[in-house]
Amino acid sequence: MLARGTVKEAVREAVDSGSDLSGSDLRGSDLSGSNLSGSNLRGSDLSDSNLSGSDLRGSDLRDSDLRGSDLSGSDLSDSNLSDSDLSGSNLSGSNLRGSDLSDSNLRDSNLRGSKNDFLRSY
Repeated sequence: MLARGTVKEAVREAVDSGSDLSGSDLRGSDLSGSNLSGSNLRGSDLSDSNLSGSDLRGSDLRDSDLRGSDLSGSDLSDSNLSDSDLSGSNLSGSNLRGSDLSDSNLRDSNLRGSKNDFLRSY
């Protein structure tokens, strides 16, 4: 088991080496500012994680648990978030353009200032 302080480094190393992170348990992790572009995180548990300012462009996050996560300022453009649970997450200022959010749960999520194809800015 990884010590809490090494989770961010281990994930970065796994992404850099092209590892498949699908189904990973990353609950409560601090992955802020990480470059996870093009990552396979399908079915992962990222609930209550800090992903603020992260690059998740083109990532596969289908069926993932992102409840209560901080994704503020993240780039999620062209990502697949279908069937994911984003309830209570902070997506303020994030880029969601071109992302697939079909059948995702966005209940009580903060989308203020986000760039997206489905809502007008408010």
